[in-house]
Amino acid sequence: MNDVTAVKALKNGNTTAFQHLFNKYYKHLVAFLMTYNHDKMQAEDIAQQAFIKLWEEKHRLDEDCSPKNYLFTIAYYHYIDTVKKESRRNKLLFELWQQSLDDQAPENSKVEEERLQLLRTVIDSLPSKCKTIFQMNKVQGVKYKDIATTLGISVKTVESQMRIAFRKIRDTINTELHI
Repeated sequence: MNDVTAVKALKNGNTTAFQHLFNKYYKHLVAFLMTYNHDKMQAEDIAQQAFIKLWEEKHRLDEDCSPKNYLFTIAYYHYIDTVKKESRRNKLLFELWQQSLDDQAPENSKVEEERLQLLRTVIDSLPSKCKTIFQMNKVQGVKYKDIATTLGISVKTVESQMRIAFRKIRDTINTELHI
C-alpha cells in the first residue's frame, strides 16, 4: 500500500491503513525525535501522540499530502511544546527550591545547610560538561548562546545539558525530600 492509498483509506476510518502508516513511520519518527532529546521514552511518547493526532485529524487530511511530513511536523511541534513545559517546570522547581532555602528561619539553619549540601552534592555529581554549563548559567548568569560560543558547542547542546542537570537535580530532590 502506498502513502496516497493509505491516506485515502485512513480518511474513511480504515484501521489497516493506519496500522500500515504506523508500521512504516513509527521507528523513523522516534529516531528523528531522538536527534533532539536523546530520551527514548519521551521520543516514543511524542511519536505516539503524533499518531493519535493523525487518527483524530484523519478527516482533515489532504489526500495529496505526505503523511510522513504531516507526522514529522506534528511530532516536532509537540516536542517543542514538551520542552517549553519542561523548561517552565524546571525553572519553577528551581525557584521554589531557592525560595524555600531563603525562607528558612534561623533556627532551621541545620536543615537549610543540609539542603544546600544536598544541592551542592547533586551539582558536583553532574558530568563535567553538564556541571560546567549549569554553573556558567545559574551561578555566573551566562546566557545559553554565550556558553555555546565560549565552549565551542551548539546552543542545542547547552539546552540538552541543562535539561540533564535539572532532571538530575529534580529527581534527587524528589527522592531525598520524598516529594
